Amino acid sequence: MTADDPRFDARGLSVSGASRVALGFYEDALATLWLQRGDPLALARAAQGVAPAFVAAHQLEASLRLASRDARDFARAGEVLARIEKLPQNGRERRHSGALHAAAAGDYARAARIYDELLEKHPWDIVALSQAQVYDYYLGSPASQCARTGRAVRDWSRELPGFHAVLSMHAFALEECGDYGPAEEAAMRAVELEPLDARAHHALAHVYEMQGKARDGIRWLGARSPQWRDAGATATHLWWHIALFHQQLGRPDLALAVHDQRIEGSSGISALVDASALLWRLGLEGMDVRGRFAPLAAAWESYAEDAHCAFNDLHAMMAFAGAGRWDLSRRLIAAQERRLRGPWTTNHDMTRLVGLPACRAVEAYAKSDYARTEALLRALPPVAHRIGGSHAQRDILLLTRAAARAEGRKVLLRTAA
Repeated sequence: MTADDPRFDARGLSVSGASRVALGFYEDALATLWLQRGDPLALARAAQGVAPAFVAAHQLEASLRLASRDARDFARAGEVLARIEKLPQNGRERRHSGALHAAAAGDYARAARIYDELLEKHPWDIVALSQAQVYDYYLGSPASQCARTGRAVRDWSRELPGFHAVLSMHAFALEECGDYGPAEEAAMRAVELEPLDARAHHALAHVYEMQGKARDGIRWLGARSPQWRDAGATATHLWWHIALFHQQLGRPDLALAVHDQRIEGSSGISALVDASALLWRLGLEGMDVRGRFAPLAAAWESYAEDAHCAFNDLHAMMAFAGAGRWDLSRRLIAAQERRLRGPWTTNHDMTRLVGLPACRAVEAYAKSDYARTEALLRALPPVAHRIGGSHAQRDILLLTRAAARAEGRKVLLRTAA
C-alpha cells in the first residue's frame, strides 16, 4: 500500500471502486465532516462523480442522510442504498451496508450493534465509529458511546488522519457520562491536534455547562468564535451554548441578544431546535418572547406532520405553543398518534415514552394548565433519555415541570386569597 494506492483509504482500509482523484474527494469529505465545516455531502458526491463504483463514497452519502433528523434526507437514503446494492463490495463494506439498511428500517440499536462488530475487526473505520455514535446519541445511550470511543482511543494513534475527531467524540461521550475531568482533557488534546475542531469546542461547551462554569464557558468559547464563521449549524449551536451561559449568569437579555444576532433566521432543523429551546427557556423565566415565536412557528410548519423524530417534534411544539398556533400543535400531536399506530421503529418508542407526553405537556403549559403539565412530566425523568439528545438539551423537561409547579402554586395562592 502507498499513499497513492486507490485500493486503500488514508487509514489503510481496503476500498472498492475508487481512483486517486476520488479518494482525494472522499478524504476531503471526511476532513470536512470531522471539522463540522463545509459540505461533506457535496464532496462525497464529487467522489462518486469521478468513480461511480466507489462504494465508500456512496456509503458516506447514505450515512450523512440517515444521520439527519430531517425526514426528507432520511427518505433519500433509500435511493443511495439501492445504488450501493448494485456495486461489488468487500466484506467490511458489506457490513457497512447491513448497518445502513438497519438504520433505514428505523432500528438504530441494531445498526449500532453491526457497527460494533465491524469495529472489532476494523477499529480504524472512522465512518463506522461516527455513525454508531450518532445512533447511540439518538437512543440516549452515552455509556455505549463512551465504551466505543474509549476502545477507539486505545486502538488509534495521533498519526492516523482523523484522530482528533476520535478524541472529540470520546470527550463528548465522557461528558455525557459525567466524567468531566477526562472529558475536558480529551477535548483539549483534540484542540491541540486540530484547533479548528468544532466538535471539540462543542464537547467543552457541555463540560462547562454541566459544571455550572458559565464564565469559563463564555471566555473559552468566545475567544474561539471567529473560528466558527464557516461552521454552519455547529456554529449556531455553539452560540446557543453561549446564550445558555448568559442565562445561567442571570443575564437573559444577553441570551436573547445572542438569539437575535446569531440564531434567529439560521436555516435547517438544528437551528430551529436551538431557537425553540432557547426561547422556551427564556419564556419560562418570564421574558416576553411571543413575538419571536411567531416566525419560528412558521418556519417549523412544514415539519409539523413529519413525526419522524420525537426530539424534533418536542421543539416544534415549543414554537407552536409559544406562538399560540394551536392549529399546528393539533396537527403535530395527531401525526404522532398516527405514527404510534404504524410499524415499529426506534422513533415509535421515543414518541410513545417521551415525545408525545412531553408535547402534550408543553401545549398544556402554554395554555396555563399547570396541573396537567406537571402530571404529564412527572413520570418522564427515568425514561427522558429515550428521546435522545444531550443532558443539557433534555433539561428543558425538568425546567418546564419546575415552572409549572411554581405557576400552579401561584394559582393556588391567588385562589386561597
